[in-house]
Amino acid sequence: MVTSCLVLLLLSVQWSWAQEDPLLPFSEHLDPEHKVRLKWGFDEIQGTILFELTVNTNGWVGFGFSPKGGMTGADVVIGGIGPDGIYFKDYHADGNSMPKVDQQQNYKLLSLTESDGKSVMRFQRSIDSCDKDDLPITDLPMKLIYAYGQTDDITYHSNQRGTKELNLLKYMPHVNPPNSSFFDITMVNFTVPAKQTHYHCKIMKAPTFGSKQHIYRIEPVIENFDIVHHLLLYSCPPTVTEPQEAECYTGVDGECMEVIAVWGVGGGAFEFPEVAGLPIGGNVGDLFYRLEVHYNNPNKSAGRVDNSGLRFHHTPELRRHDAAVLMTGLAVAPGYAIPPKAQSFLTYGMCDTANIPKVLETTHDLQVFSAMLHTHLAGRKVRVGHFRGGEQIDLLVADENYDFEYQEVTNFGKTKTVKLGDRLLVECTYNTENRDTLTWGGFSTTDEMCLAFLFYYPAMNLSGCSSFPDSKSLQSAMGAADITSWLNIMFTRTWDDTTINEYQQTLKSIDQYITVVNSLNNASSYKGTLPDLKVIPPAPCISGCVTRSLAALSLLTSLTVQWACF
Repeated sequence: MVTSCLVLLLLSVQWSWAQEDPLLPFSEHLDPEHKVRLKWGFDEIQGTILFELTVNTNGWVGFGFSPKGGMTGADVVIGGIGPDGIYFKDYHADGNSMPKVDQQQNYKLLSLTESDGKSVMRFQRSIDSCDKDDLPITDLPMKLIYAYGQTDDITYHSNQRGTKELNLLKYMPHVNPPNSSFFDITMVNFTVPAKQTHYHCKIMKAPTFGSKQHIYRIEPVIENFDIVHHLLLYSCPPTVTEPQEAECYTGVDGECMEVIAVWGVGGGAFEFPEVAGLPIGGNVGDLFYRLEVHYNNPNKSAGRVDNSGLRFHHTPELRRHDAAVLMTGLAVAPGYAIPPKAQSFLTYGMCDTANIPKVLETTHDLQVFSAMLHTHLAGRKVRVGHFRGGEQIDLLVADENYDFEYQEVTNFGKTKTVKLGDRLLVECTYNTENRDTLTWGGFSTTDEMCLAFLFYYPAMNLSGCSSFPDSKSLQSAMGAADITSWLNIMFTRTWDDTTINEYQQTLKSIDQYITVVNSLNNASSYKGTLPDLKVIPPAPCISGCVTRSLAALSLLTSLTVQWACF
């Protein structure tokens, strides 16, 4: 059968989808014989999900969602290229019979090709259900169904069908490359102090490898889930040359600030995308690393011994890019206070990537694929706004129902490009209605943070990109002559809705110190102001209206198209 293609725009060239497609970062074979492959990506902010189904056939192909894995109640699409051209429709099934065409078509076909015995169907839909015949895509495992035929006669599929359960919106790949191995970086028989909060740090070398390798999976090794709150692994600069173990931020450990890995309570294993991995060995083999464990011991239990840490799976088969982690948000420093009795108090921290070339000679755009958002007990929401040219273009990531007890690295549904010069604004929402005193920024569980750890590639030698309100501007705006009088104002003020809102607006409007720091702890900082963050509404339900090509697609040839609705 000749190759045909359905397109949605006037194109002068044929699209060639490379293996590294930022819109389709996830992939699974749906059948044991690897004849049916599904790629997908999604945008939770816009509320859309994109699929590409590849099947070893020149006949019809079908794909959908089922409540129990069978046809009853299934929401499916069927497509192919027949003698009269391309066909593609949205169906629903009442039982083990031919599905019925939906009155409202809510899947949009983007392209469909047949070549070399393979059919490739690329289509899009809304994440939520748009009518009674569609099933919503949730963040729980769902039963995916597929079927196909060897011709375009859509009849019974015989044994060319199957079911596979996947969590499309919370997908975590699990690969096992050949020659892979792992090593652990953990505390060793550490006796946790009998106090509510303790940060313990251990500086050590990782195992030595003769050549560079890539870490492709990181998983927690937690011995005491009730007291281990979060773990961080940092890379140290070359000036750190000796192992050390002590309470954090009491010595040389403060020099090791480039985040390599992060885990939070409630999280699990994290796997990097197939195109990227964390570098270890080779020219980075002589570096020291700092493991930081935050122990939250509210009962002040004595005599607890802990061996928690992280496990790193690595392979000598290098991936296309080195990956890295960039810590962004509100700098953790003294002098930041959240008032009591606040139902919804907003704080902000900004990363200005225009500063990056001031601390690095070699720079490039960031391809961001995952994030971990972090506050403490009072946090309720975290959003990361993405700004370009002075305008907000997206929400990079958002958690509208932040839970202190459930912190994990979340894969984006697609890789997002942060261009040099873009700004990232981290907004955190806190609730302090049950508190009678000020909540300060700091390391204790009862203190607060507002951070976003962004996983990206290709790696740059960066450790942080954050901001902090200018203390003198804040004091002046609140009528304080110095830090002492400002503290007096903060401690003696009657905090109600009016004074809380005034203070929030003051914090947002004054000058901020906006800073970027490289791996050697060289920093560049300037005074600037914060932009306004908007909540981006989700896109409306996708329509089944598509563009049908009326002429054969040829390379470097303009196409005549007309709009039609199936």
